Amino acid sequence: MALTYELLIGLRYTRAKRRNHFISFISMISMLGIALGVAALIVVLSVMNGFQTELRGRILGVVSHIQISGASGEMSGWQHVAEQSVKQSGVVAAAPFVQAQGMLAYGQSVRGAMVRGILPDLEDKVVDFRTHMKEGSLDALVPDSFNIVLGSELARALGVFVGDKVTVIAPQGVVTPAGVIPRLKTFTVAGLFEVGMFEYDNGLALIRLEDAQRLYRMEDRVSGVRLKLEDLFRAPAVARQLANSLDTAAYISDWTRSHANFFRAVQIEKNMMFIILSLIVAVAAFNIVSTLVMAVTDKQADIAILRTLGASPGSIMAIFMVQGAVIGFIGLGIGVAGGVALALNVDVVVPFIEHLLGTQFMSKEVYYISNLPSELQWKDVTTITTVSFVLSLVATIYPSWRASRVNPAEALRYE
Repeated sequence: MALTYELLIGLRYTRAKRRNHFISFISMISMLGIALGVAALIVVLSVMNGFQTELRGRILGVVSHIQISGASGEMSGWQHVAEQSVKQSGVVAAAPFVQAQGMLAYGQSVRGAMVRGILPDLEDKVVDFRTHMKEGSLDALVPDSFNIVLGSELARALGVFVGDKVTVIAPQGVVTPAGVIPRLKTFTVAGLFEVGMFEYDNGLALIRLEDAQRLYRMEDRVSGVRLKLEDLFRAPAVARQLANSLDTAAYISDWTRSHANFFRAVQIEKNMMFIILSLIVAVAAFNIVSTLVMAVTDKQADIAILRTLGASPGSIMAIFMVQGAVIGFIGLGIGVAGGVALALNVDVVVPFIEHLLGTQFMSKEVYYISNLPSELQWKDVTTITTVSFVLSLVATIYPSWRASRVNPAEALRYE
């Protein structure tokens, strides 16, 4: 109850009509500035979250959550490793793979690529290749068919289409009296996929596991086993648990390590954007300083009267802090409401603006992601709200302190 009258007077000062209309104008500018800064911060971070999720989804459409590779590059008895892995808490599926370098030739075109041997039925449980197929199907990869599925950019570079035959050149050669001759095998293009990541679209080719074992002379061995988890964010913890539980010598890596630099760069960029846009909020919040300094000057006589009636310096300071906090709170409320509404409707607002201006911000011919994805995270909203409100409160301290130092006799001398 100690702040009852300070709170009432502070709220009354906030909504009272002022003799100096310029103070009201500055107060409104402060509110709008905070609202605009908070809304921009929420929308930008939501869009960056959306991009991060979209890119992570595209990467994990090709890369498994955890990959177990043979210590010598090859692994025997992959079924036993898969069974042990699936028993681990959090692991929902396992699939073997053979992965090796190869050269693809078609006519006069030659391109290097990563050749991956898979079992389509098991691969579907680990990654989501089927949703990225542009032509053909993974079901065409049957044993002894020697069919191949290429990334769209790789097919474009070679100039091949579905039904064409390409020659796969394995680095393991055959020793003959004439020297070492590379191993060659003709494959039929049975499909094209497009993940949206140039690294994979331009450098990955899929063939049947048995065909890969035969091409690279691996007999019944594989390169390793790929795993899918129930919660992809637990990949580092599950990988450590597997390292302790597997009875096979192997290298274990998860998706956060295989693409650590990329995701670290995205996170750093998000943090920097938060800091930069917070400066907008800070500038708007410190406009409150100007508002309160002018308000203190305008209310010199009122302050003096309150002091003569027994109000303490702390009470005077509290009155003006309440006034500044209300300005910040109103601006913050408008900004949060507007920012959340815009972040949840980016997919509607951006196309409307594009239609209005007759342009496209992210052309499909240039960008793999041609729309602005948005993912609102309430922890970001909470952080933004807290930081903005603290900045608003900090901005009220100096003007309120100056108000508490007003000398009643000096203020009333010319009244």
